[in-house]
Amino acid sequence: MNQQPKYRIYATLLDAFGAYLNSDVIWDKYWGWSENPPHTPEEFHEQQFQELIDRINRKPFDSEAADRGTAFNEIIDCMIENRKSSIMEISKAYHDDGKLYGIKAVYNNRTFTFHIDLCREFANYYKGALTQQRVEAILPTAYGSVLVYGLIDELMPTSVHDIKTTGSYTVGKFKDHHQHLVYPYALMKNGSDVRTFEYNIVEFNKGGYVVDTYTETYVFNPERDIPILTNHCEEFIRFLEENRELITDKKILGGEN
Repeated sequence: MNQQPKYRIYATLLDAFGAYLNSDVIWDKYWGWSENPPHTPEEFHEQQFQELIDRINRKPFDSEAADRGTAFNEIIDCMIENRKSSIMEISKAYHDDGKLYGIKAVYNNRTFTFHIDLCREFANYYKGALTQQRVEAILPTAYGSVLVYGLIDELMPTSVHDIKTTGSYTVGKFKDHHQHLVYPYALMKNGSDVRTFEYNIVEFNKGGYVVDTYTETYVFNPERDIPILTNHCEEFIRFLEENRELITDKKILGGEN
């Protein structure tokens, strides 16, 4: 018999909650040295709180950085699957002399161009991957069963991959994220033992040019990682219950919207 989950939580929402919990650390990192910070740590914490509530409630937000990531991801998927995009306009970009130099995507009225070498590097790396695979599994917690779920960017026979685009990269940036816990856990619960997880990262500068590419690799260890995931989910559930009156998205609380 299928148990109805009491909560439904997607992986990147756990990351957003983690960022909220660490708002003081984040404030310190970006503005701790500043004589004239744009906001106090308290104001920043409040801002992070509101952003998290908006995220929980699936409030649409407009972000060039997020759109760049979506565009790059879609280009790679189209190249892997040798198909046209149904969600954005993708075309080849040529120099005046007719030489191909990039792939252009128009998404949300924004145009992004990615160098052909970068696109090929990623697409070749994921040759044969299954793209955008939704995974889900029940995670038992002290507060009842939680459905944890998410979308795997690229699923290979022996590894899970998530493509990240960022404006600034430091080593270990994604160490405390939860995709590398949720996705292998969900795969394991569905009978597929794929424990190696890679974040494949592209760092862009302000002009949209590639600074460098990086990889962070994590190997899922159920004995160590399931308790970490469970604790974080339980902490998030306490947050959800404390702020239940602000939550309009019923799905996260196990209902239907």
